[in-house]
Amino acid sequence: MVVAAVAAGAFAAAAAGQTLQAAGESSSDSKTDVTPLANSRDAKATLGTGGGAPAGAPVLLQVARTTDGSAEAKKLTTSAKVTKERLEREAEEARRAAAEAARPKTVLPAQGIFTSGFGARWGTTHYGIDIANSVGTPIVAAADGTIIEAGPASGFGLWVRMQLDDGTVLVYGHVNSYSVYVGQRVKAGDYIAEMGNRGQSTGPHLHFEVWSAAGQKMDPRAWLAERGVYL
Repeated sequence: MVVAAVAAGAFAAAAAGQTLQAAGESSSDSKTDVTPLANSRDAKATLGTGGGAPAGAPVLLQVARTTDGSAEAKKLTTSAKVTKERLEREAEEARRAAAEAARPKTVLPAQGIFTSGFGARWGTTHYGIDIANSVGTPIVAAADGTIIEAGPASGFGLWVRMQLDDGTVLVYGHVNSYSVYVGQRVKAGDYIAEMGNRGQSTGPHLHFEVWSAAGQKMDPRAWLAERGVYL
């Protein structure tokens, strides 16, 4: 029995040896040839380390600066300035638009006492209205328009005439002096002359007339009232 056990062990060992040999041959046939490194320098180069540097040490790379801080700050400052100026400009435009919308478009041509109306007077026709006050009292544009005449006029001494955008003509007679010129654009309320006593006048006053675009003389008091201005 002892002899049989030894024989069986020898047989098993022989079989195991043949199996390991076959596995070794199979592994040898499938692997790729590797060229051994000649020395430690090759190993360091392969690992990406410089000569003398410890293995695994990080390598710091120089990065070129692509942004100029002062230039960027200047751009931001310029942009902020442009934005501020734009906002201020828009605010000013809005303020002007609001003021223009709120501005009255028709006003009394002068302050004073209403002394004579439109129509028959002393056997003739009085084609305007009279507003009496002291010499030098301001006379203003009753509406927006363009000055078409300023100077001497028969019967009025001096006068100013202005034309509105719809063709209506406003006449200011007996003025003592004027401060406008032909072609000048004026708005309602703008100073244009001062009250006087020139020409055929019985006292300091403004003679104010309104002519239609067709040249028809209209009642100035009614024309003002239609626009919310009362005398």
